Amino acid sequence: MPSWPLPKHDYWSTPFAESLLRHLHLFAGATILDVASGHGIPAFYLAEQVGPSGQVLAIDVNARQVESARMIQGQQLPWLRFECLDVRALPPDLPSFDRITGNLSVMFFRPDRFATLQGLSAHLKPGGQIVLTFPSLGTFDSLWRRVDQEMAVRQLRAERRRLETYIAERPSAEEGRGWLHKLGFERVLINEYPLEVAAGHGRTFLHDPLLRGGFLDDVYECFEDPTLADEVMMAVSEDVPSFVPLVAQRCVLSGWKANSLTDSNVC
Repeated sequence: MPSWPLPKHDYWSTPFAESLLRHLHLFAGATILDVASGHGIPAFYLAEQVGPSGQVLAIDVNARQVESARMIQGQQLPWLRFECLDVRALPPDLPSFDRITGNLSVMFFRPDRFATLQGLSAHLKPGGQIVLTFPSLGTFDSLWRRVDQEMAVRQLRAERRRLETYIAERPSAEEGRGWLHKLGFERVLINEYPLEVAAGHGRTFLHDPLLRGGFLDDVYECFEDPTLADEVMMAVSEDVPSFVPLVAQRCVLSGWKANSLTDSNVC
């Protein structure tokens, strides 16, 4: 039994990480760059798998999360390092890696996701693998339809346009596939695994640590009037039965960098 298993109590990051590991080819001594590493899911697990002959560099732009991961690590797994770096602006002297991973990472590649992926590719060794997970287009569609319905009833045209833009901005599985094909990756695979998320009711729903920590915050940003936002979202929260189950699409994007410039055909 690994001493650094994926935490079972994390009902969001862990299922995505499990999907990532399903596609990631690991080996002892591998060097790994883990982007948007957060609190260390799955960086700790990866470090244990590659062993002391390997190296894992886990980066995140959030200094608090980096410090939290370091506190958890303590003096253990010395071949694992957590650093505060922005995946969108990697230092040019960063070395190349056998594997690049990023759990729940692609949403942090904005505003130009393809350019960020291109920058990551530059730090992947020829023949190396990249595996990324993200909640893809279609995640929580039932919730967005209910919010849009409430906005329509109240004739909130500007807010509906902003919501539509927010939903359309979420990358699709096929868009992710296209990025890797454009970069000349081989053996490109993309899979989606549904994940049902438990939803409370009323204020419990509105203050759910998962939803209010990201997805619902984006909806609130569609409003210029915070009082109006509260009214609309309270009405939605009192009608949870109309949009459950809440289903997220765990999207896994995997590809292999060609070994040479002449060996770049994709399948």
